[in-house]
Amino acid sequence: MQLFYTVRPGDTLYQIARRWELPLETLIAANNLTSPNSIFVGQQLSVPPGVDVIRVKPGDTVNQISQNFGVPASVIIQANELQPPYVIQAGQLLKVPPGIPYYVVQPGDNLFQIARGFNVITGGNSNFELIMKVNNLSSTVISPGMKLIIPYAPPGDRGVIAYTSNRNGSYDIWIYNPSNGVNQQITNGLAESYSSPFWSPDSTKIAFVGKKAILHILNLVDNSIAQIDQFADGLGVFLDWSPNSQEIVYTKPNGLVIYNVITHRARILNAPGATDAQWFPSGTELLFQQGDTKGVSQLFRIKTNGTGKIQITRNTGGRLNNVRLSPDGTYALYTTPGASISIIYSVNLSTGNVIEVKGGPLAKNYYPTWSPDSQSFAFSATAFENLGYFSQIRTAGRQGMNEVTRAISNCFATPVSWSPDSRKIAYLSGCKQQGSSSEIWLVDLTHPVPIQLVEGGSITALQWSPLPVTSLKKTYSNSVYKVRFQYPSHWQRVNDERYEGEDGFFQISAIASDQSIEVVCQNEAFHQLNPYGTKPRIQHTRIGSQPACLIFPSQDQPAEMNNQAALIVRYPTPVVIEGTEYQYFILWADQNHIIEMSTSLTFQ
Repeated sequence: MQLFYTVRPGDTLYQIARRWELPLETLIAANNLTSPNSIFVGQQLSVPPGVDVIRVKPGDTVNQISQNFGVPASVIIQANELQPPYVIQAGQLLKVPPGIPYYVVQPGDNLFQIARGFNVITGGNSNFELIMKVNNLSSTVISPGMKLIIPYAPPGDRGVIAYTSNRNGSYDIWIYNPSNGVNQQITNGLAESYSSPFWSPDSTKIAFVGKKAILHILNLVDNSIAQIDQFADGLGVFLDWSPNSQEIVYTKPNGLVIYNVITHRARILNAPGATDAQWFPSGTELLFQQGDTKGVSQLFRIKTNGTGKIQITRNTGGRLNNVRLSPDGTYALYTTPGASISIIYSVNLSTGNVIEVKGGPLAKNYYPTWSPDSQSFAFSATAFENLGYFSQIRTAGRQGMNEVTRAISNCFATPVSWSPDSRKIAYLSGCKQQGSSSEIWLVDLTHPVPIQLVEGGSITALQWSPLPVTSLKKTYSNSVYKVRFQYPSHWQRVNDERYEGEDGFFQISAIASDQSIEVVCQNEAFHQLNPYGTKPRIQHTRIGSQPACLIFPSQDQPAEMNNQAALIVRYPTPVVIEGTEYQYFILWADQNHIIEMSTSLTFQ
């Protein structure tokens, strides 16, 4: 839920943002302010997560801190679980949330405007229905003075985010779908807290190192899982897929391992002590880190047949860590020398020119990650060390220029991941007392308001799919009705003919009729019980070479029909079921999925 600050006399947006160490742009975007200087006393502003902890000074009281920050004392008391008489001690870390967890409805407000104003938007559309749901509203009617919880809405982006979490008890790989907000567990007890998902470029497979440090390949097309290798220690293993999604490269003590997931054959290139192996976009060369003849850490490139090894850098300092090759193969990032001090460098691979990135205030910069278009990179910069650690989510150009803080995480450091279109960054937050994160957030670089995507359990790693896939699919096959089609893989079986999920359903049957497709569709659409409302729309089409129609409901469709639409297709050859001959197949599904399922329909 969003938190709201009430503007006081003398407040400016800059002062409010500075109070919680927020980028000013995020505060403006969070409230869709077209004229940032025109805020007014009494106005409620949604305040994104920032640095919400202070260290108590001698003489401080809860009431004084409340007045300084402009938030009710009750909010501070509740956030810190203080007991009467609410005494605080000098040196104590005190949480100061930026406001109250509700918006007070003003005269003239409506749910559509509130959703638009506070970014409760999915796929570019106002998601006021979500505000109704979380506030248990039975209608869109609201009145001044009403207190509304304002949630974060799934953004509606294409592509899915794989992440590692123990939200169901044990660590597993999960999928979050930004188009509908659905979370789906895709392994069962196979991962560990150190497991990181690595997508194949075609977004059909995920590689990860799980229990007993075993390397797994998860095929999302047929839901198969292969165990292909084992490490002495699974912590920190980096994996990289070939451009054609058929091979994976990783390092072991004796060198670079190239494993073909199609033929299940492996070959090893001699490179003792190498790390961070990854493919150039040509698919014929690899980049990796290894000590030179004097043992000094350098970057090298080598052909996949083991020839043509070339040293790229002339490093004279410490070890090169977290090496990341840009998707276009022209630049590489690395951090050095270690964890306590970690500086990011960008190297031009054609010239060998190395540029230091300014980074965060404490010289603790982690997880450098390229945007898919290779024009910029994101990273996590530890800051505010005296307040229990926070990190800034930062971006910079490929040569380290135009460095900008985009958001604040309350974790010491967080991995980051880019959306397929290079516009958005997902990152972790929700750390308590330097513990593990429990939330996934997203920030849009073109409208930089942080949006919470996932909350719950411990979350340790994440990666956005390279391609803008909309959801994971399974294939449904029915030998009685002689059909096959794809459906969202998180839907659960109700019976042989019906599957359901949080975001939709399907059910199948057949129609015995000698009438034309036009008549059959008309009879279904305008059934006397009005299952599609009083004014359904019929769209005639073809599935393969067969005549078909789609039936879409009108706005007055009964709510209990759950947005049901229908597809009717003439069988190529009539099917016989329990002695009766059927000429037409019918698929009922929610309107949001009916077209997608119809395009994958085939007859057996």
